[in-house]
Amino acid sequence: MIAKVRIVYHITAFSWYAFIIKSLAAKDGEKLPPGIFEYGGPWKYLTFLNLLLQMVFFGMAVVNDLQTGKNTVKGLNKWKDLIFSVLAFPVGMFVVLLFWVIFAYDRQLVYPESLDAFFPLWMNHAMHTVVMPVLLGEILLQHHVYPKTKNGLAALGVVGLAYLGWVIFIYLAVGLWVYPLLGLLSTLGVLGLFLLNMTVVAMMYLLGRTLNNCVWGKGKTVTKTK
Repeated sequence: MIAKVRIVYHITAFSWYAFIIKSLAAKDGEKLPPGIFEYGGPWKYLTFLNLLLQMVFFGMAVVNDLQTGKNTVKGLNKWKDLIFSVLAFPVGMFVVLLFWVIFAYDRQLVYPESLDAFFPLWMNHAMHTVVMPVLLGEILLQHHVYPKTKNGLAALGVVGLAYLGWVIFIYLAVGLWVYPLLGLLSTLGVLGLFLLNMTVVAMMYLLGRTLNNCVWGKGKTVTKTK
């Protein structure tokens, strides 16, 4: 029974993210506020990249659920677990947490009111709210084997540096920060914010591992932690 529920859940999640991404891509041809999709389009936003990440993960989960060969399942399941533990869960949770913290402080820094006319309320929540319960549901439905903690955190660091480099590249190319908040900070402030964000992402990684341990048991979930 749980296997059937898991398959339905994975197919539903994959279809949901595919629908959201398609809806966002359609906005690229509309007349949006200046700078929104300028240089890099939606690909410069962590929110959009996270949606792609979630779609890829749940797509892999669907394929894995439908596979029958032992060797094929074992190999795909290994990559699926790696993507979930190191990227999908920590990045997804980070996007939700950071967005709503900044939004509560000053929405102009992350999601100006001018965007309300282009992105309806349901789409905002699809991008910045629904991600969290979907990830928590995944933890409840299926266990994921985690890599060594130092390896997982190192991988997160590499991804974080890559995205920081992408954000800085865009700024140097067109003179616009991807997020208005960065324009209010000095160079040291930007680096400090990046380090703070990476600390939060690392905490989300550890949270995901802890939740998996609580639901499925440490021996079944984590291969090595040192």
